[in-house]
Amino acid sequence: MKRIALFCLLLISCPVLAQNYDEAKVPHYTLPDVLKTTSGKKIRNDEKWEKSRRPEVLRLFEDHIYGKMPTDYDSIRYALTEDDRPVMDGKAVLKQVGVTVFKKKNSVQINVVLFVPTQVKKPVPVFLLINNRGKENTDPTRVKKSEFWPAEMVIDSGFAIAAFHVSDLAPDNKDTYMTGVLQKLYPEQLKMDNGMKAIGAWAWGASRVMDYFETDKDIDAKKVIVVGHSRGGKTSLWAAAQDRRFAACVTNCSGNTGAALARRQFGERISRINTTFPHWFNNNYKKYNDKENALPVDQHMLIALVAPRPVYATNASKDLWADPRGTFLALKAAEPVYALYGIKPELPKDPPGIDKPIIGPHFGYHNREGEHNMTAYDWGNFIRFAKKF
Repeated sequence: MKRIALFCLLLISCPVLAQNYDEAKVPHYTLPDVLKTTSGKKIRNDEKWEKSRRPEVLRLFEDHIYGKMPTDYDSIRYALTEDDRPVMDGKAVLKQVGVTVFKKKNSVQINVVLFVPTQVKKPVPVFLLINNRGKENTDPTRVKKSEFWPAEMVIDSGFAIAAFHVSDLAPDNKDTYMTGVLQKLYPEQLKMDNGMKAIGAWAWGASRVMDYFETDKDIDAKKVIVVGHSRGGKTSLWAAAQDRRFAACVTNCSGNTGAALARRQFGERISRINTTFPHWFNNNYKKYNDKENALPVDQHMLIALVAPRPVYATNASKDLWADPRGTFLALKAAEPVYALYGIKPELPKDPPGIDKPIIGPHFGYHNREGEHNMTAYDWGNFIRFAKKF
């Protein structure tokens, strides 16, 4: 009896146990038409998308989910604390860069770790990781090597690889997230119901690293691929939607409010995110707890904002929380916007099998065997994808 009582207590206190993982229980839903304006006009070409619908969709995401991203600051400075030091048996050089942004006598510093291959012609394309895990995963000394950021593999492929940590912008903590860029540079955001919070701050930081890349002669700033895992994958999509300088986006196991459709109500749901991580998204998003169908957008529309640039999304077989099928369907539902640019559908009707990646020049997807993580298998496919375009 004690075990039964304990299980019931856990069921009440841990809503995760009550989440739906049964496809048969996915409710009927209708996605918002990404090609129909709020006034009911149908978008039929890329010019109308660019001038009319795209700005409208972007505003909807800003107002209802991610928050408005400020672009003003007084100045930005780059300081190399480590410059062109040979590493990896001479295959690469290490750069460590402090990107400091100033506004009204306050500042924040983003610390960037960057490895650049030595045996290829410069400038080179680069993968930029928004690191939401421990800083040891992007160890510049390479004493610790992590599959989460396999710098040696990427260097051997001819790409540069960079990373910054989310804590430089906003600690991933509901009680302290505001102590970084928000309090120091943009305190007004904290008073706005559509003001950005942690994920907006992290995406803002990715754009400031892009500012640096545009000054580095070793980096091809027109070939920067922004990468994120889980909450970092939610951020990489938002960063690519906001900042069109990013050439491509990789969103790894990003789930709800990342690459997966919210209306499927499968795995993680909006109410769960807003309860457990109230510091990620703007205040307005709380209005949609258990009301996914009331949202004026869904995540296929976020992917569409990246068009015509390439997007690679992933899942893992044991990570139903991130809704593998819903992720694939979101990519499929974004294809009509890519078609406006003359890009033909690249994805099959149904999701591929486990460990059977689809890698095209504009869309990539795989569902890897295993758990919620980012691994060498994932990175190998990201590299293959990058070489396609």
